[in-house]
Amino acid sequence: MTGSTDTTERTDPAPTPRRRVSTRALVLTGILVSLVLAGIVSFYASSSPDGLESVAEKQGFATTAGQHATDESPFAGYGVAGIENARLSGGLAGVIGVLVVAAVAFLLFRLLARRKSQD
Repeated sequence: MTGSTDTTERTDPAPTPRRRVSTRALVLTGILVSLVLAGIVSFYASSSPDGLESVAEKQGFATTAGQHATDESPFAGYGVAGIENARLSGGLAGVIGVLVVAAVAFLLFRLLARRKSQD
């Protein structure tokens, strides 16, 4: 059968519809990942001074730092007051921080959604 041509039309299969990810699942996954990073991965953070502290030490003015308004707050120094274990204190502060930010964001989104639905 030399020279014969295939006259049947080839069609690509219909694309499979993408499964839509719900907003709730996306937000909850984001919060869960944030909680894991803040609560567990922060245990392994470097104990070396951060960039600002490091530059202040190298330039010789780190000793001039003084008290500031939030020094006595429950979360001063990236930890929770009253918890002696530095890793646990830092992880707990991170988890609380994530939950506070998530709650504030949720409230703001709810307020904005109500305002938009009233317009």
